[in-house]
Amino acid sequence: MNNLSLTDLLAEISQCQHCASKLPHTPRPVVRVAKTASILVIGQAPGSRVHASGTPWDDPSGERLRDWMGVDSETFYDTSRIAIMPMGFCYPGKGKSGDLPPRPECAPLWHERLLQSLPGIQLTLLIGSYAQNYYLDKTHSTLTARVAAWQDYMPNYLPLVHPSPRNTHWLQKNPWFQAELIPALRDIIKKSI
Repeated sequence: MNNLSLTDLLAEISQCQHCASKLPHTPRPVVRVAKTASILVIGQAPGSRVHASGTPWDDPSGERLRDWMGVDSETFYDTSRIAIMPMGFCYPGKGKSGDLPPRPECAPLWHERLLQSLPGIQLTLLIGSYAQNYYLDKTHSTLTARVAAWQDYMPNYLPLVHPSPRNTHWLQKNPWFQAELIPALRDIIKKSI
């Protein structure tokens, strides 16, 4: 049971050193939440630009995500409406073909405690395979299958492909995403915030 206030819990998270020995830099947890938020965005982990700024989704992926959601930056960063909690709160560092995966210790350590402090969440956007593998059952085994079957997870979850520019090819191969899912997402967001 989470006995801390949300303010105290966020202060504890901001001081987290749990993975310090496994990160190539000083930990800088990036999470933004408020008790009144109705939408929760769960992505993978901050990138290097977000690590530097401390602002989640402060990159081209974030620009695309806000466009998909049909919200401006002011709305997106209004924690009273939209909470942001990645699978890994700190930038994991660079790998051979992009950023490393989120640290696996982070979500089990913090997610449940934070979710207990967010009673107003009506919908959680699960962005990318790390978030989907953690929160969704294995009925649909691939990211594409899960995203295509997004209605199966409603009203609690909505799985999305990561909005990274690296996924432009996926978006071109799956035109139904832009034609069908994005208009539905925008409508859901508009009604929820």
